[in-house]
Amino acid sequence: MTGSGRRGRRRPWGAYAVVATGAVLTVVPFLDMLLTSFKGPGEFGKLPFRFFPQAFDLSNYRTALHQLNLPLLFRNSVVATVVITGSTLVTSALAGYALAKLRFPGRELVFRLVLSTMMFPPFLFFVPHFLILVHWPGAGGNDLLGRGGAGLTVSVAALVMPFLVSGFGIFLMRQFMLSLPDDMLEAARLDGAGEFTVWWRIVLPQTKPVAVTLALLTFVNAWNEYIWALLVSTANPRLMTLPVGIQMLQSYLDPDRMVPVMMAGLVLSVLPVLLLFLLLQKHYLRGVLLSGLK
Repeated sequence: MTGSGRRGRRRPWGAYAVVATGAVLTVVPFLDMLLTSFKGPGEFGKLPFRFFPQAFDLSNYRTALHQLNLPLLFRNSVVATVVITGSTLVTSALAGYALAKLRFPGRELVFRLVLSTMMFPPFLFFVPHFLILVHWPGAGGNDLLGRGGAGLTVSVAALVMPFLVSGFGIFLMRQFMLSLPDDMLEAARLDGAGEFTVWWRIVLPQTKPVAVTLALLTFVNAWNEYIWALLVSTANPRLMTLPVGIQMLQSYLDPDRMVPVMMAGLVLSVLPVLLLFLLLQKHYLRGVLLSGLK
């Protein structure tokens, strides 16, 4: 057997080691959260550190469910996440198509403005957003000039308004749609199809992998949103979401049991995201690959 043949079949053990290390570093914190949620009083923080609980205790989950108004928190999180994800998909697909396949004055300027929105941290605009919602005309007891009431800050709309459009989503959709052949779209137009028909029947079906990727990323971000939900819940505690409610457990619990019960609440909040990822894993991985091919 020649040396070149042996070299051709040499396994990349270094790459395997890097991937395995990354997998361990990713999985261990999740396992620690899961196992901590089963630890009894006094076990967390005890030296020497024990990774596994002495006995798997379900009382932490019962305490979390008892202290949290889980139906309300879950409803708020689901409504906000579904609305944000749906709106992001629709607006990103429409704007991405316009910026990729339509010719109009100022198109490049608009695209650069979209890119500029990705350069600032979202929480930088939370206070202006909140003030806009407070002074929303004709809502929450406000007059037509936006005075005298609480505006939209006391409604479910407050949870979703700042996140209905995503600059990253528009950018992702545009970059993928640029790879679609213009000849196919021109043929549809010559057959009498309008722009909306071209977008709905030809472009949109081909963006499914990227759309699923965007939907999953948006769902995770919206589900885990904490700072804005905390700000809104100060105006109306009935708008509290799961991340805010779990954090609020600290004020109800004995410090000796606080962390395990919080971990139990986190496990409950992570399950929907984990289930969604497992269901869409194939489409998500395909979307990531396709988005990087061009």
